[in-house]
Amino acid sequence: MEIKWTPWRREYIKGTNKEEGCALCTAYQAGNDAEKLVLARGEHCYVLMNLYPYNPGHLMVTPYDHTADLANLPAAAAAELMTFAQRCVSVLNTALKPHGFNLGMNLGKPAGAGIDEHLHLHVVPRWNGDTNFMPVIGGVRLIPEAMDDTYAELKPYFAADQAS
Repeated sequence: MEIKWTPWRREYIKGTNKEEGCALCTAYQAGNDAEKLVLARGEHCYVLMNLYPYNPGHLMVTPYDHTADLANLPAAAAAELMTFAQRCVSVLNTALKPHGFNLGMNLGKPAGAGIDEHLHLHVVPRWNGDTNFMPVIGGVRLIPEAMDDTYAELKPYFAADQAS
C-alpha cells in the first residue's frame, strides 16, 4: 500500500488550529484577503476557498451575518448567496474547466457541518474520475494543487467580475 503524507491536516484533525471565535467571521474581518483566501466580497456575502478542499477550486459562499438559520436569512442575503454561487460556477468553468459541480449546505453537525454555527454554501468542482480507490477504500483524498496556486488562478477572474 502506498502512503500519502498530509501533515498540514493534522492540526485540523486534532482541532489544535481552531481560532478563537468563528473562522468564517474571522476570514472576512481579517482584512487580508489573500491570507484568508477570500476571493470576492459583496454587500451581504463573500466567497472564499475552503482550507480543507475536496477538490482544487472548492469554494464557499458565506453570508456576513453570523447565523446558522437558513430559514430566517434575510432575503437580500439569500439572493446574493445564490448570485455568488452562479458566479463561482462561471469562474470555475472558465478557470479550471471541471466536468460538473456539487453545490450544497450541511446544516448542523449531524448533517456533516464542520462549522455549524455559520451557514455557508459549498461549490465543489468535479472531474470525471476524480473519485477513485483512495477516498473510497483508503479514506484519503489527494489534492493535486497547492492552495496558493489555486487562489492565484481564480482571483483575477473574481477581480475582473467586480470591475465590471
